[in-house]
Amino acid sequence: MDERLRALSKKERASLFPVILREYDPVWPEWFTEESERLSNLMGERIHRLSHIGSTAVEGLLAKPTVDILLEVGEGCEVSALLKAAARAGYFFDSETSPRGIPMMFMKGYTADGYEKRVFHLHVSPAGMNDELYFRDYLRDHPRLQREYAELKKRLAQAYKHDRDAYTEEKTAFITHHTTIAKKLYEKRYDP
Repeated sequence: MDERLRALSKKERASLFPVILREYDPVWPEWFTEESERLSNLMGERIHRLSHIGSTAVEGLLAKPTVDILLEVGEGCEVSALLKAAARAGYFFDSETSPRGIPMMFMKGYTADGYEKRVFHLHVSPAGMNDELYFRDYLRDHPRLQREYAELKKRLAQAYKHDRDAYTEEKTAFITHHTTIAKKLYEKRYDP
């Protein structure tokens, strides 16, 4: 992470990285494919599964232009090796927002001058801890729900433009409710 970025206060970061929503861009799956190949080459056997998650993985859905990637790791994956591999891929681990252990989250595309063109969040979880896949699939299969979710995100982006944590937290009940339904509907689809 750029030391200038690390030196910024939480309030300064919130101002520098507001919640921005964009119409769906078909380039996002391409970014995922390119990035997942890069990660596969660097992390090899640590990877159980790499998946494109989040709103950029749902065609037609309004989204923050951040490609979210779920990296499911196998048993025995060492956190120190994971930290080193992610750093080699250009990701940084922000210990203020993530615990030091799996699950954890890495970020890429944040600079002291704002967002880069391509921004990624790498969510690392043990194999089988993959609720995001069920929610993604449920959104893909239910266009009405996509519209409802987009409206919720618009309202929250206006209310919490400079508070990403609150924006995310306010979506939790919606996501949890529909993930529960999806896991029943798609039972065991993503079991390890």
